[in-house]
Amino acid sequence: MTREQIEALLNRQKSFYRSGKTLPVAWRIQQLKKLYDAVKDNQQKIAEALAQDLGKSGYESFMCEIGLTLSEISYMIRHTGRLAKRKTVWTPLAQFASHSFRQPMPYGNTLIMSPWNYPFLLTIEPLADAIAAGNTAMVKPSAYSPATSQVMADLLADIFPAEYVAVVTGGRAENAALLDMHFDLVFFTGSQAVGKEVLRRCAEHLTPAVLELGGKSPCIVDETANLRLAAKRIVFGKYLNCGQTCVAPDYVLCHRSVKDAFVAEIKKQIEKQYGANPLANKDYGKIINRKHFDRLLGLIDPEKTVHGGNANEDTLQIAPTVMDGVTAEDAVMGEEIFGPIMPVLTYDDYDAVIDRLKEADRPLAAYLFSSDGAHIRRFRTEVTSGGGCINDVVIHLATSNMGFGGVGASGMGAYHGKAGFEAFSHSKSIVDKKTWMDLPMRYQPYTSKLYEKLLHIFLK
Repeated sequence: MTREQIEALLNRQKSFYRSGKTLPVAWRIQQLKKLYDAVKDNQQKIAEALAQDLGKSGYESFMCEIGLTLSEISYMIRHTGRLAKRKTVWTPLAQFASHSFRQPMPYGNTLIMSPWNYPFLLTIEPLADAIAAGNTAMVKPSAYSPATSQVMADLLADIFPAEYVAVVTGGRAENAALLDMHFDLVFFTGSQAVGKEVLRRCAEHLTPAVLELGGKSPCIVDETANLRLAAKRIVFGKYLNCGQTCVAPDYVLCHRSVKDAFVAEIKKQIEKQYGANPLANKDYGKIINRKHFDRLLGLIDPEKTVHGGNANEDTLQIAPTVMDGVTAEDAVMGEEIFGPIMPVLTYDDYDAVIDRLKEADRPLAAYLFSSDGAHIRRFRTEVTSGGGCINDVVIHLATSNMGFGGVGASGMGAYHGKAGFEAFSHSKSIVDKKTWMDLPMRYQPYTSKLYEKLLHIFLK
């Protein structure tokens, strides 16, 4: 689209929102049901597009994208009526007689910018939240996942008019044009570098933004961990989608006393889950593009690679890789990996690890494998991250009953379920003052000692 076409489309969405058509709750639920049916009816097309873009198997596509999206839409269909109701709050005695409440209001015209790694899930989930809250939406999927972007564009065009929900495809020119325009809320999922630019551009219009970014998510394995189960779960979460997952455990901090045993279990689990030759496994995906493929290969130190490290340039695949003896100075620790490379670092002092994590940038997720209650308590209460798990990885995002989002360098705001509805809503505080009586103490002249005494009773 040209800049002029995008601007004309936004103006149509602004007019549509001002008409008030998106406000009735029954109408919102009807749109959510249309979206649910469209996703369910197009599962095969969606899975084929995900296979084309990322090499995902049908099983993984449903488990990690289509199924989770259906669950989020289902949640919104069931709960939008309750979430959209006004919430009565206590009224101070000084404001008698009145009724105080919070009224959820849509932001209005929203922009959803989504990434390539889970292109369907991370587009349609926030869209469902935006619809439930009563907004219009302009959707801008990533140019790096064109097949999925096209499927979403076709799917949404079939069920929604463009003045309500529209997809803008394209690359940097379209991104720049969209960010030049005045939306009422911008929802962005992607890298920290681009997130900073999005926030700068939003500041020009004083537009609120929800940023879902990334970071180096640590995974601690202490000396009390169940090593076999820890390895099984970490291998699943680390190499899911070939490591191209924002909450994947970026690196492992393992206690020195169990490190060798842990690495041995990791190797066993890789072979058990992906086979002796993962690059021949039809259910193992690929790296999104050549640029990302080459960047990942540059992070692998052959001298520290103890498993994997091989790649197929023709299919853009990198085998599940483990690096041992890694230190903070290694290249693999200098940036978010976002690929199938697992650096293993060792530690001796758990308290020192927690202290270091408290000083580092706040990651999108943090994980601990332990059966030590004191270790778990310190991790739970002192390590700040967007979310995380104890004795598992990544699964905390697979629910509509908890908000998912970052903190600090890993983002701001959260969504999923109730948190998603609130992310796309403004909570308007209203006092409905009754007219059958009017307390006189707030009015001048301030000469009554009785009124002053009552004021001190009311306001304390």
